[in-house]
Formats: sequence, structure tokens, C-alpha cells
Amino acid sequence: MDIKEMLNRVRQGDLSVEEAERYLKKRPFEEMGFARLDLHREVRSGFPEVVFCSGKPDEYLVAIYKKMYEEYGEVFGTRADRRQYELVKEALPYVCYDGISRILKIERDKKEREGLIVVCTAGTADIPVAEEAAQTAEFFGARVERVYDAGVSGLHRLLANVDEIQRANCVVAVAGMEGALASVIGGLVGNPVIAVPTSVGYGASMNGLSALLTMINSCANGVAVVNIDNGYGAGYMATQINRLAVGGKESRDGM
Repeated sequence: MDIKEMLNRVRQGDLSVEEAERYLKKRPFEEMGFARLDLHREVRSGFPEVVFCSGKPDEYLVAIYKKMYEEYGEVFGTRADRRQYELVKEALPYVCYDGISRILKIERDKKEREGLIVVCTAGTADIPVAEEAAQTAEFFGARVERVYDAGVSGLHRLLANVDEIQRANCVVAVAGMEGALASVIGGLVGNPVIAVPTSVGYGASMNGLSALLTMINSCANGVAVVNIDNGYGAGYMATQINRLAVGGKESRDGM
């Protein structure tokens, strides 16, 4: 239960003031010995803690998912493999796994998604990282549209979607090889572009370093860069930008 939900339940009479007080007096983290779950992160930042699944011992991962589901009613994890999915599913049968993005989640029903983020990829091989970004943003409440396999070697594919891209509050550009897609999009739109270099490419791409350097050195304005293959970081930041844009629009509409 998040703070807003708790306050609404108090207002509606479904939760007593004393019960709400007990909830708020709980420590802002849950000490589990092997992990300290940041239970008040959503209060501070607007986003709950997310689980990075890769490398976690089996029993720790299951315990973390169970505790977070108990606290929030939903859990979002990245970089999970299918074996971890089967393991968590034994304890939490409603957990869902996407083998492309490697996201492992339990998601509550949400209200209609807001705003618009467009996620673009240069090639099909970049889609796993792009899906991590897109599904992260969707989990956090943003409306996402996808424009995949629209890299600079066939620029007409990107231009066919330019109206949609220009309407977005934020664009996520995911590319490996030389990473030129972000600069091209940066020259087409008036809103922020988050560039995500991927480790896709041949030897001299140096596992994404070539794309990273291209994106950092972009001549286009309004392009920011996250780490190699960091789809989650891009989706999170895009959601922050989208929330600001939606909030600003609502304020202007209400004037």
C-alpha cells in the first residue's frame, strides 16, 4: 500500500487513523539480513524500489519478491532469467516473465496510462534493451509507443513515423553499431531524447563503447545518454520527464 492509497482509505473510512499511524511509524526500510528493502522510496521519489535479479542467490531473490509483494501488491524486476522466473513462480504464481526484456513482474491493475513516450531502435537486435525501457515506463504509468528497426541505414523507416515521434514528451533512442540514431532523432524533435547505447555490433564496436562515445559526442541538442544496455535507466528517466510534461499540461489546462 502506497501513501496516497493509504490516505484515500483513511478519507473513505476504510482505514482508521490509528492503523495509518502504525503504518507510517514503521521503519523506512525492511531489514532482511541479506538486504535492506527501501520501503519508503516511493514516498521520496515517486517510484518504488526495483529488483535487479541477475546474480542474486535463489533464496534471497524469492524472499525479496515475497516481501515486496506483501508491502506493495506488485513487484518489478529486471535482468531475470527463465530459471529465476520458474523459481519465483513457485512462491508467487501470478508473477509474469518476458523473455525478451528479461523483466519479471507482478503488476496491479493501473489507471489509464498517461502522456507519451516513444521508444525507437536502430535495429531488431536492439529490441531487448528497448523493451526493458518501454516496459519500465509502462509499469510506472506512462503510455509508450514503439518504432523499431528504423536505423540510419534506412532513414525513410524513421521518417515514416516522424509525426508520432515529434508528439512524444520524450524519445528513447536505442542503438548499437555506431549509435547514430540518437543524433538523427535529436535533430527532428523539440523534446528530450534519451540515448541508450547497446552492446550490439562487431569487434570495433567494443561491446557498445563505440555507440556510447558517438552518443556522448552528439552534435544534436537535447540528447542525454545513459549507460550501455541500460534500458531500465532510460525508461525510468523518460517516465520522470513524461510526468513533468503531463503535470505541466494539466496545470496549463486548469488556468
